[in-house]
Amino acid sequence: MLSEPRSGRLAAWGNALLAGLVSPDDAVLAMVGDDAVHRVEGLPGESGPVGLTLAMGRLRSQGVTGLRVALPAPGHPLGLSGPPEFNARALEAEEAVVGFGAPYGLVPEVYEAGPDGDVHVEVVWHCLPVREAPPADVPSLGEAERELAEALREATEVLSRLDVAGSGPVAEAALDAYRARAERGRELLAPGYPPRAVRVLELAQRVGLLISLAYENGHGGAVSASEMAARVQALRPVERTARRAQVAAYNSSVEERERGGGCA
Repeated sequence: MLSEPRSGRLAAWGNALLAGLVSPDDAVLAMVGDDAVHRVEGLPGESGPVGLTLAMGRLRSQGVTGLRVALPAPGHPLGLSGPPEFNARALEAEEAVVGFGAPYGLVPEVYEAGPDGDVHVEVVWHCLPVREAPPADVPSLGEAERELAEALREATEVLSRLDVAGSGPVAEAALDAYRARAERGRELLAPGYPPRAVRVLELAQRVGLLISLAYENGHGGAVSASEMAARVQALRPVERTARRAQVAAYNSSVEERERGGGCA
């Protein structure tokens, strides 16, 4: 939850590109992020992998007018619409991009090489057929914002009740990294997204930070297996809410366009 999903970057900046709000060079630069290179394979009319610029043009020519995000987890096909083959690949990758306007989806496969601190990352997006149907379990932005506010309160209460370590070097480093990203003014979403989507995504990342600290900061005061199980059980629905909110934020551009309205 702490890191921005690759599917989120590709969908957000792909939507801006498809809407004519950014140049292809700027969109691809944002999509790739800190990775070395991204390619897309399996596109109609292409015999091998191609770069993102050509891939986006090809998808547009096939009728894709928008891109949605899926962040599935076991037992929770969040953002998926089928068929089973695509869902299985997306679940294995824990993320996917689903085209709107034409039945194509993209699932990333990540290749890493090199020592710690100097890892070379290449990503191949596999283009596969998808079912044209409403995505599973994606809330509206308004629903997501309300659910997140409650989830943030619940997460804080749970961590306090279970005496989860909220300080120390690991927690402080994570908090410092989060603050540094915010202070740099990192653009959470691409041009064309409503302000509420930015608020929802930022809040979802804050909730995700709390969850990550709870899972990664040792045992805190929960010293028994039953107490550890209670922590996981208490935080699971909060984590689910944060993932749903992320998908709602990334998908809001397409959802608003589909409804033909705007959002404040």
